[in-house]
Amino acid sequence: MKDGNEGLQPGERIDDLLRNNLRIIQSAEVFSFSMDAVLLAHFCSVPAKGRIVDLCTGNGVIPILLTARTNASVWGVEIQERLAGMAARSVRLNELEDRVQVLNMDLKDAHQTLGYGGFDLVTVNPPYLPAHTGERNGNPHFAAARHEIHCTLEDVVAACAKLVKAGGKVAMVHRPSRLVDLLSVFRQYKLEPKRVRFVHPRAGEEANMVLIEAAKDGRPDIRLLPPLVVYQEDGSYCPELMSIYYEPIQAMESGR
Repeated sequence: MKDGNEGLQPGERIDDLLRNNLRIIQSAEVFSFSMDAVLLAHFCSVPAKGRIVDLCTGNGVIPILLTARTNASVWGVEIQERLAGMAARSVRLNELEDRVQVLNMDLKDAHQTLGYGGFDLVTVNPPYLPAHTGERNGNPHFAAARHEIHCTLEDVVAACAKLVKAGGKVAMVHRPSRLVDLLSVFRQYKLEPKRVRFVHPRAGEEANMVLIEAAKDGRPDIRLLPPLVVYQEDGSYCPELMSIYYEPIQAMESGR
């Protein structure tokens, strides 16, 4: 494992991913991953081998986490040059250059470089808010991560549909308020929703995240999985969250 400190830019730090000895470069001024990315990396159905691509990869946390779950080759696609650079340096930090490649490009053009229908799994943690809604953050990095500035929801799903092979999976994390839009646009692009799981901050509270996985050209048949409740009454993480964050990933695999 490389030290990595010599490659840090002002405001950057190296954080432990708390499992499998993985580390990542972060910046409070530019980008730090959140729980939704970790949950998506745990939720998605990974192939034992093959090809995976993560769109809107940010600082590369999902591709790096996925290397502990599969022997597949993983690509990360990120439009923001600064974030793509952070992701590429994190890949080198973990000595994963033979497993992960980071592409600084618009996801709408990714199929032109990566080809049509060549991926077993596409993951994406896209911007949640339409460009015209809510107050936009003055920091352009944060604004692009939260609002659909560089891509709309339909742009994201269309890119997924171009990249995934027939029978392959597309996994996304989003807000429950967009669920009807998600299901509609997934089906529009022949991505049949198969697994849905809601994430709730606490028992008795409304969900604030939804995890959804679809199959390209799949038959209609959807499973609503048990809800994931993040916090217990005393404010600590629930046992499942503790295992997701702290246990070695191999010990969690269920072969789903």
